Amino acid sequence: MSTENEKIVILTPATESVYGFSWSRMKKYFLDLFLITIIVAAVFMPFAMIRSLDGHETPGGVLLRIFSFGYWFLLLAPIDFGAAWVFLKAMRNGSFDVKDTFSAFDNYLNVVLANLLVTAIIGIGIVFLVVPGVVLACRLAFVRYLVMDKKMEPVEAVKESWRMTSGHANSIFFMGLLALAIISAGLICFAVGVIPAYMWVRCAFASMYFAVSELEKSRTPAPGAASVSEA
Repeated sequence: MSTENEKIVILTPATESVYGFSWSRMKKYFLDLFLITIIVAAVFMPFAMIRSLDGHETPGGVLLRIFSFGYWFLLLAPIDFGAAWVFLKAMRNGSFDVKDTFSAFDNYLNVVLANLLVTAIIGIGIVFLVVPGVVLACRLAFVRYLVMDKKMEPVEAVKESWRMTSGHANSIFFMGLLALAIISAGLICFAVGVIPAYMWVRCAFASMYFAVSELEKSRTPAPGAASVSEA
């Protein structure tokens, strides 16, 4: 129920709606989300540096690739899952703390295995044909949120993401296309703009999960819309 100090926001699981909604929430929690983005970037930088080294097929090059693979799945992925969890909490207008970025380590095994499973499924789809890989990426877009939000195990999260994204895959696909445009625009703005661009995109995908999950919990609003309150 809303109070006099609240306004009702109609959040629909559609590209325009979630990007508009996430923009307002991003502005509200900008500094907190900015700090989380810096943390993710700081963890990502060593991985990028390792990947940039060209060791060819030398023993050292093989070891670097093995190390980068382990770094990605064992450290970077949990931080990324944790960041997704914080962005989701911000979109829900709930209480959160920057230290929640590291909460994925409390559910470490499921996070690592879920990331490995999703990467393998999408990778196989891309190897055979690009289109199936894109479809799979859209249908599994909610896995990280389900693992963090519902504490689901990897296989369960994959199945639930597939179910929840039924009917919304097109919107998620267009969200991805718009994300590429937003990130590109951020890079053009002297590269500094890529940070808020990245934040906006993450907020948007968290908002999509929020919209779909709220819609499923309450069938009373008009079809395709979920009412949420914003202070």
